Amino acid sequence: MTIKIKHIIFLVILLITISAQKSFSQQAVLRGFVYDKETGEPIIFTNVYFKGTTIGGSTDQNGFYNISKINPGTYTLMITSLGFDTLREDITLKANDIITKKLNLTRSAVNLSTINISAKNEDARNDVQMSVTKATPREISQVPSVGGQPDLAQYLSVIPGVIFTGDQGGQLYVRGGSPIQNKVLIDGMVIYNPFHSIGLFSVFDMDLIRNVEVNTGGFNAQYGGRISSVMDITTRDGNKNRFAGKVGVSPFGAKMLFEGPLGSRKDKKASSSSFIFSAKNSYLQETSKTIYSYVDTAGLPFNYLDLYGKLSFNSENGSKINFFGFNFDDKVHYEGISDFHWQASGGGSNFVLIPSSTAMLMEGNFSYSKYKIGLEEVNSAPRTSEINGFSLGFNFSYFYGKNTLNYGFDVLGFKTVFNFYNSVDRKIEQNDNTTEIAAFLKYRISKEKFVLEPGFRLHYYASLSNASPEPRIGIKYNLSDRLRLKASGGMYSQNLISATSDRDIVNLFYGFLSGPDNLQEEFDGKPVTHKLQKATHGIFGFEYDLFAFIELNVEAYIKNFNQLTNINRNKIYDDNGDNYEKPDYLKKDFIIEKGVAKGIDVSLKWETRKFYFWTAYSLGYVNRYDGIITYNPHYDRRHNVNLLGVYRFGKKLKWEFDARWNLGSGFPFTQTQGFYNNVNFNNGIGTDVSTANGDLGIQYSEYNKARLPYYHRLDFSLKREFELKKKAKLEVVVSATNVYDRNNIFYISRTKQEPVYQLPILPSIGINLTF
Repeated sequence: MTIKIKHIIFLVILLITISAQKSFSQQAVLRGFVYDKETGEPIIFTNVYFKGTTIGGSTDQNGFYNISKINPGTYTLMITSLGFDTLREDITLKANDIITKKLNLTRSAVNLSTINISAKNEDARNDVQMSVTKATPREISQVPSVGGQPDLAQYLSVIPGVIFTGDQGGQLYVRGGSPIQNKVLIDGMVIYNPFHSIGLFSVFDMDLIRNVEVNTGGFNAQYGGRISSVMDITTRDGNKNRFAGKVGVSPFGAKMLFEGPLGSRKDKKASSSSFIFSAKNSYLQETSKTIYSYVDTAGLPFNYLDLYGKLSFNSENGSKINFFGFNFDDKVHYEGISDFHWQASGGGSNFVLIPSSTAMLMEGNFSYSKYKIGLEEVNSAPRTSEINGFSLGFNFSYFYGKNTLNYGFDVLGFKTVFNFYNSVDRKIEQNDNTTEIAAFLKYRISKEKFVLEPGFRLHYYASLSNASPEPRIGIKYNLSDRLRLKASGGMYSQNLISATSDRDIVNLFYGFLSGPDNLQEEFDGKPVTHKLQKATHGIFGFEYDLFAFIELNVEAYIKNFNQLTNINRNKIYDDNGDNYEKPDYLKKDFIIEKGVAKGIDVSLKWETRKFYFWTAYSLGYVNRYDGIITYNPHYDRRHNVNLLGVYRFGKKLKWEFDARWNLGSGFPFTQTQGFYNNVNFNNGIGTDVSTANGDLGIQYSEYNKARLPYYHRLDFSLKREFELKKKAKLEVVVSATNVYDRNNIFYISRTKQEPVYQLPILPSIGINLTF
């Protein structure tokens, strides 16, 4: 029987191979890369097509294009991209040709009166694009910059479904998922903490970024190991033709970026190599003592230093390999109260390979990174957490006309070290080594008005001896050129959990743990069959182009968190034989929960050459159940509104005014009912409770039954660009955060019963020199 099954499988594979070969017989393939002629940087998401036909496509985040199943003949190849002259080139294709062609675009000297969005529209028709936001540095820079430097953290807070809990130590929550459930990648490498302690800044230099893709849910099988969202960042290569750079300074911090070719490059069509290096730091703790002394006379205790470097080597046909490394450092020092610090570092390599004899694209990456975090507080035991490990991945893509087959595999190995004391001084510690192996397959079928993208991922967690089969699906139907229906869903799993409870309102300490195998055997009256965290996503929506430059996107979603693992803040007893009769929720280090996040996200974009407007509204509901109570987590924001406007004006549009207003309903919090003398019985049974001085005890109300007031904030920035010479310019940015100085409550102090506010108005001026 086994032999017959093997024969059947072999026959199926053979038939598929033969049919694929027949489909390509007598037809040609044209592929390659599109570059900026001035810098050698790939040009992403731009049209590549044959004039007078419907044959074509658009470039990806590497500038790669692929046009397959082309009948033999002579064609006029057209490449159009905003800010560049249109390229026309005649090309003759013969039967069975597989031609790799690099194309270079010249920057346009003519300012167009309209925005070319045809490549975007083409992707909208041929890709599912469910719950995906793609952003380039141009789009990120349109969000008002704090301290004169645009930052990814400020852009992410505008995306529908994304919630930030605070300006001071706030975390990122995506459609009901906690930060540990968000995967962040840069050039294929995992970044464990993408945001600095002051919530206004990320660890990434915006001038390094080529593209950001944020998947808020329903992502397909190429991503795994997280149950809520994925943010995939691609950095750009260094300038391949000349030495260039940028320096900037503001009251918040300074930055510098340098890039250029490695050696001379005489023939721009031949192979090339380049470097790029970025450093940015904050000295806000020092400058705030004078400039922003009204916030805190002791200064704002936030400092950081971020370093990132990259070497790129490109072959003549466009294949490339990169080597990169980073070091991110963050420190918060509250005099006489606490010291918080984390440090992340790592390095790796990724590559893009184009075999000459087949219509395939091969990508791969290998990296190693580590993240260590510590918190020392007065009258409390120190907390530490560390994670370090490697990741390895390969991705193969085959192109069949507008259809694409992707498959690949990932291998991850990491170690976690954790030491923590809970509220009753019970120590929780973990030292664990974990290995994860995953394989995935997805196939995009694009036919007339219909796009179907089924996928499947098999993820094996060795430390827990659990395998997770995860089907995924994405669907789009083009009702017309202007109206498109779409849906996606799938099953997701992860091992990593947070070193802090999701019930903590404010906690800078955010370490990582491997999912424990010593969990309770039953939850909610049912046996626990696995040790993983799992979720199921379901999303439905539509896109509608109201006018030529106005896009409406509506998505309704549900994330069913079937099983979650949370640190047990109620642990009182040791988990040993002496306490076998005690309930699990009083003795286990970790507990199981489940929950649901559901809502609707609506966004409207209007873009012309001078004006850009983006409004987003999110309605969301998030709840959790721990087997005893059902509660709303502290990031359950019911209503969230963002309005972003950009206006460019003046001669050659050298002036730009950006404004962003955010309105959010209040977060849940637990009220304090009263205080009492919490006697610790140091003298045992002989303790005299009538005279003993204990600690301050707090009597809490029902968990998270109250709501804070509404939050709203207005930010703006005004930019003016000055041309110093042909390849040098100076930019001056005047900006302000919380323009009308709104007293937004961060949290309410338990002991003093006083509100602690978010940041007040913070004006700044920044200067950036690009050369």
